[in-house]
Amino acid sequence: MPRIDDYKNAKKLAIEKLATESFDTILQRTGFESAEPGRFRVPFLNRVYHIGFPELDFEDEVESETEIPIQEQILILHYMLSPVPPLLTDNWVSYREIRGASFYYSAFVKRAIDPLKKVFGQNVDGLLRAAEILGGKTIDTGDVGYEFRLFPNIPVRLILWAGDDEFPAEANIVFDENIAEILSPEDIAWLAGMVVYRLIALSR
Repeated sequence: MPRIDDYKNAKKLAIEKLATESFDTILQRTGFESAEPGRFRVPFLNRVYHIGFPELDFEDEVESETEIPIQEQILILHYMLSPVPPLLTDNWVSYREIRGASFYYSAFVKRAIDPLKKVFGQNVDGLLRAAEILGGKTIDTGDVGYEFRLFPNIPVRLILWAGDDEFPAEANIVFDENIAEILSPEDIAWLAGMVVYRLIALSR
């Protein structure tokens, strides 16, 4: 399990790389908005962050004193570092199909698939409520399916088959295949887990 020092080092490295680029280059590449000169406006899940440049300091748009988890900061910074993304393909792949993802598969299941099944397998209504709050778009897959646009260039789909007395709940999370050109397999596993845990929090 990564230590806090590992997270701090990962954030420091990302900031150093981004600081060598221009604000406008990053803005165009990411699809983010400009809140004001020298600040990115970044919607993420049900929050909006302002990120200053070139310091890359994070601030919640609504509650400026709110502490922003360092894992979320690193994920956003890594997205900002990604090359110009290819066009979305509408070809959806499972996590196992992502290049280089096999090493992180167990972590992906533990962070995302298992909690999704455990919390919502017998509570479909809770998922419906939370997904609406999070701005999900319904898709015609499984018993319940939603697509979320987590970053301008990254859609993710969550699919749930509810459990009953005879069959346990099943779930899957799929990605447009171009995600492998944007984020690393480890970042993708973190991203999926963040979506699921935010849905769990919103369902309470």
